[in-house]
Amino acid sequence: MPAADLAEHIDRLDRDGFTIVHDAFDALLADQLSSDIDRIEAVRKVRPADNDFEGRHTTRVYNLLAHSAGYEQIPVHPVVLPLVEHLLGDGCLISSLSSITIGPGETAQPIHADDQVIPIAKPHAACTANSMWALTDFTEANGATRVIPGSHLADHSPAYGQSFDSIPAEMPMGSILVWHGSLWHGGGANRTAARRRGIAMNYCAGWVRQQENQQLGLAKTRVKKMSPELQELCGFGIYRGLIGHIDRKPPSQVVLGSKLRQAMVWDRV
Repeated sequence: MPAADLAEHIDRLDRDGFTIVHDAFDALLADQLSSDIDRIEAVRKVRPADNDFEGRHTTRVYNLLAHSAGYEQIPVHPVVLPLVEHLLGDGCLISSLSSITIGPGETAQPIHADDQVIPIAKPHAACTANSMWALTDFTEANGATRVIPGSHLADHSPAYGQSFDSIPAEMPMGSILVWHGSLWHGGGANRTAARRRGIAMNYCAGWVRQQENQQLGLAKTRVKKMSPELQELCGFGIYRGLIGHIDRKPPSQVVLGSKLRQAMVWDRV
């Protein structure tokens, strides 16, 4: 991403709590990912949940990295990762990677903040930063994510189930919505006959526990084939030379047999 464009996205993230990156990936990749999600849903007999948050007409596939190597390009996207690192700093982790397909007839998801279960006084520096990949067009009619600009600066989280004025983050297929974890938002209602599909690529700071347990949820054989960058994003590195080590060694070395070494914080002083 050109430096000027990156600066504009960062300004929007800081001011509004979200930004949209257009033309981040092409239609071919969108079709490939969507077809694979169809495959997984069929094999696993995925059905909608029975609660208002996950949706009664919405299907979700969790832990996508465990299903196919095709999803490995998502966490390390060269356009999105710099924006996430602006919010979370170095050493951020994959918190969760899942698909969200909002079907016809779905009602609006309750407005919420992704970090509201974390017991830290607000407002605070970002400890989670999330993104939504549009595998289809996102429109107000088909359930585009609804956001409340500037709400990431509020001194509290939204009351669950309460109504709030929000705007749809409309974007064409191939776009990626990136937002601060404190931003008030929620999936929209789908009033069309077509499904709205996206991939939720969520990150957290290196000192925050991940939503999906990447270390136990991914087969070692799959992780060993990942790039070192992706292994670290999954939590097989050491955060700032201290957090997450095994006997002064990174998990990638102890668990995966990696030759890469990381110095401990006390080795640097």
